[in-house]
Amino acid sequence: MIYYRPIPRSDRARPSGAYTLAGGWLWFDQVEEIHRDAPARVIAAEDTPAEILSRMTAPRTDIARLQLDSPQLMGILNVTPDSFSDGGQYNAPAAAMARTQEMIAHGAVIIDIGGESTRPGAEEVDITEEINRTAPVISAIRKNSDVPISIDTRKAPVAGAAHKAGANLVNDVAGFTFDPDLAPYCAQQNLPVCVMHAQGTPEIMQNDPRYDNVALDIYDYLSDRIDVLVGLGIPRSQIITDPGIGFGKTLDHNLMLLQNLALFHSLGCPILLGASRKRFIGTIGGAEEARHRAPGSIAVALAGVAQGVQILRVHDVGETNEALKLWQASTLGSVS
Repeated sequence: MIYYRPIPRSDRARPSGAYTLAGGWLWFDQVEEIHRDAPARVIAAEDTPAEILSRMTAPRTDIARLQLDSPQLMGILNVTPDSFSDGGQYNAPAAAMARTQEMIAHGAVIIDIGGESTRPGAEEVDITEEINRTAPVISAIRKNSDVPISIDTRKAPVAGAAHKAGANLVNDVAGFTFDPDLAPYCAQQNLPVCVMHAQGTPEIMQNDPRYDNVALDIYDYLSDRIDVLVGLGIPRSQIITDPGIGFGKTLDHNLMLLQNLALFHSLGCPILLGASRKRFIGTIGGAEEARHRAPGSIAVALAGVAQGVQILRVHDVGETNEALKLWQASTLGSVS
């Protein structure tokens, strides 16, 4: 199999024959052709197979009211006692509502709510407990706001309760492989989804993760999962992909994925980057505590935007939004 990675550019001197990447803010006129058993080579964009080139260039359809022709911020709201960064801070509906309002005011256009920690070593949470953590918070937010809400869960009953409470999208860190009923439920309810890659469950995912080629292995995984979801009736246009930074990856794996994010545009789906406050950021940047990793998280987020990532899942919404506005103004010459 041959893989194709568009080489994104943002320079204002754009050649007349260049292609727009995913209907967004970047362009490309060259593509890296990647082989598992031979050296990669750079080819002209027009020499890319027509189907792949079409997927690279096609504008991404709105998902859960998100307009994906510009970068969008997904604010993280963990209603758990043990999440690695903010566990226990927003468990009560009132605290969660206040945090949501704060994130919206600072630029979040969708809120991702999770009731089960997926930090390395975390144990599975009982379904009833996960519902009790998430559904009341979603209901409280929905009574006061029409902001799109994503439910971060691996389980169909939790997604069902969240959808009934007002959630608009299902974000599954297990790629819809943990609960066989979850993907069919989303198809039946016409819910858009985010499919993420993780090697192993949170309990064991950091126990010596290995890949033949991390970027290509994850590309194949996501391609296969997209095919399954489409086969169940979920349109490709309503599927978001997430390579799963930090989920069963070493520091080197994470860096290799970040360098190859543009590869995933070849799947024809929007890309979500969820690297906020992850350990590798602390390791490289020297910030031991997760709450001190905002500068490094922003640097990684902007690197993702420079490769056309459409959705940034972040803790530090205001700081990321400010940095994003400056990146857009200084790089693209536009202010949103």
